Amino acid sequence: MPKTLSPEDIQQFREAMRRVAESAFATRGAQGVTMRELAKELGCSAMTPYRYFRDKNEILAMVRAAAFNRFAARLEAAAQSIPADAPAADHSAVSEAYVAFALDEPHAYRLMFDQVQQQGAYPELTAASQRAWRLLGAHFEQLVAAGILEGDPQLIGYAYWTSLHGFTMLALAGQLPLPAARQADSAAATSQPADEPSREAVFAQILRMLWRGALPQHT
Repeated sequence: MPKTLSPEDIQQFREAMRRVAESAFATRGAQGVTMRELAKELGCSAMTPYRYFRDKNEILAMVRAAAFNRFAARLEAAAQSIPADAPAADHSAVSEAYVAFALDEPHAYRLMFDQVQQQGAYPELTAASQRAWRLLGAHFEQLVAAGILEGDPQLIGYAYWTSLHGFTMLALAGQLPLPAARQADSAAATSQPADEPSREAVFAQILRMLWRGALPQHT
């Protein structure tokens, strides 16, 4: 007779599955992973995961929801770190947190935006993704309300999101210049000057261009 699972048993297994599945889904794609493979990587029988999940899509939804929640928490902490009276130039913490999360957790970031699942089928995933977007929306609403930026907060938020996402995906694909420290090491090793702008410089330029485009227009 199967053991009765306690809430702690369920949580421990789900968390172990989340860690294994995040890497598997991100590196092989959702279609390239089976429940049997996940069970093998987790070190359990092929049928054990079905005691905790309906199917592979439910595991994917759990993994993505956890990623969105960690992402939102990072953005929230950044937003809270900005003093209410901070000058206009000191409001880049949220954008920096966005990119930092993606570079720190590339598997999670790819799964958040590379996968599409049926809207409404997984309430936990829906709530987690909306949490992240609400934070970005509220951040730009506050900047517009304070007169720091001008325009439609939602439109500004989408402009920032698409720009940061593009930068992030190029960085993850190795298509941008090296970070400044690594660029210096590379130049020293090859005795060649590092004449390319660093990845940090590219990111700073993006933020300057986005910021200036949303500043109030004084006539």
